[in-house]
Amino acid sequence: MKSYLIVWFNSEGGKPSEINQRLMSLGFKPMQGTHDYVYEWGQNVNVDEILRFGDKVQVTLQGLNVMFKLETIN
Repeated sequence: MKSYLIVWFNSEGGKPSEINQRLMSLGFKPMQGTHDYVYEWGQNVNVDEILRFGDKVQVTLQGLNVMFKLETIN
């Protein structure tokens, strides 16, 4: 399974380089194209695990004034 992340930056928010560093610390890999980042689970996960991971993303980006979309597909 893979989780794809799209980040919307705000000119009043955190620097893209800082946001990138924080997301990479969670295991995300930057990519080009439709999505900004990908997280590879290496196994199938359930909805509860995906939601807990989404919570970690939210806490990691808290205070940086960005919005994000997390999409997980099998």
